[in-house]
Amino acid sequence: MPPPCPLAQRPLAIRLLTLPLLAAVLTGCVPADQRPSGRVYPLPRHQPNDGLAVVSRPGGEGLHIWIETDTARPGVCRPRWLPDAARLRDGNGPQPTSFGLVPREEFFQALDRGTVRLALRRQMEALCRQRAPASTFLWEPPPRTEAEHRPPVLPLLEEPDLLSDPRAIRRAEKQHLGLPLTPEDLEEPGSTDHGGW
Repeated sequence: MPPPCPLAQRPLAIRLLTLPLLAAVLTGCVPADQRPSGRVYPLPRHQPNDGLAVVSRPGGEGLHIWIETDTARPGVCRPRWLPDAARLRDGNGPQPTSFGLVPREEFFQALDRGTVRLALRRQMEALCRQRAPASTFLWEPPPRTEAEHRPPVLPLLEEPDLLSDPRAIRRAEKQHLGLPLTPEDLEEPGSTDHGGW
């Protein structure tokens, strides 16, 4: 029979302290540039509070989460969750940049961290105060899986939202400028074989 493991003979409290210490020692052997720093900080896109940087990969890479608000309900400002985050580069450096998209799974993994969710809530509340100061902020936790994500239902386009016929625009411009109209300018939409264009 093999001799019992010396760690197994120690009291439970010592064993519980030994394992995290061992993990910390092993993690300390990985050079800093090959470990994710875990930084989470505001990184604006177009205005303050509308973006959050999450350094989740070695070399300063991670996610640039875009923060958006939903003010469809009168008097209420709440989060509009966009799981399509941009790829963050140089997140530990002085001038982080972002481009492209990260897989949604990486977005949901980032939301497993409590520090990321807390930072998102703070940023979202500040953005709501900026965009809708008279509205009440209503926190809705972010989706943690693809199945939980519910994209917003946007209204269908109505006829007034569609583009005007280019000939009608050109005719109005010429009339406004006092230029003579040509026979092409007077054609009505649908009277040609090329779809009115």
